[in-house]
Amino acid sequence: MIKTENITKSFGSLKVLKGVDLEIERGKIISIVGTSGAGKTTLLQIMGTLSKPDGGTLTIDGVSPLGMKEKELAAFRNKHIGFVFQFHHLLPEFTALENVCLPGFIANRSRKEVENRAEELLSFLGLGERLGHKPNELSGGEKQRVAVARALINNPSVIFADEPTGNLDSKNQEELHDLFFSLRDTYGVTLVIVTHDRDFASMSDVILEIKDGMILK
Repeated sequence: MIKTENITKSFGSLKVLKGVDLEIERGKIISIVGTSGAGKTTLLQIMGTLSKPDGGTLTIDGVSPLGMKEKELAAFRNKHIGFVFQFHHLLPEFTALENVCLPGFIANRSRKEVENRAEELLSFLGLGERLGHKPNELSGGEKQRVAVARALINNPSVIFADEPTGNLDSKNQEELHDLFFSLRDTYGVTLVIVTHDRDFASMSDVILEIKDGMILK
């Protein structure tokens, strides 16, 4: 489903990625692990089309997004890719339901369809009673689940998550881990997760370890 070949990326004289080749199967949970500075987040951002490599190729669902113009790329990203970050990045002036709906409205889907889907996702994530609450009325774990629902609203092929449990306590970390497996089993979504949590990584379908800018074989 996702394939990279010889992905390279430098920042000034620092070579962060030195020729990354990988293939990711649909419907799997993939954990990317490695020490700080190994290139995990840089690789995730390139696969998520948030950053461009200096060299190499990327295909997602058989499509190569690297050559797209910005408007076309934004539309591709909105339709095919969801993101969950360490910090939830919810808009404080909007309710949980409204935050989840935003990517659907950007995709020009009907309001009723988007709101129904948002309610379904939030209920699935245990937030059916919190639809009208704004972020400052939600716990850290609830905010992150709203962010997960937002990532799912357009039925993406893949969700990229960068340290999604890094800002949560141990109880909420465990709940989010369980949630990711439920999402895979219920919706068939592929998840690619950068994590320092080796316990979670060990439960994933595939562990990819990156060291010195390359995937260890």
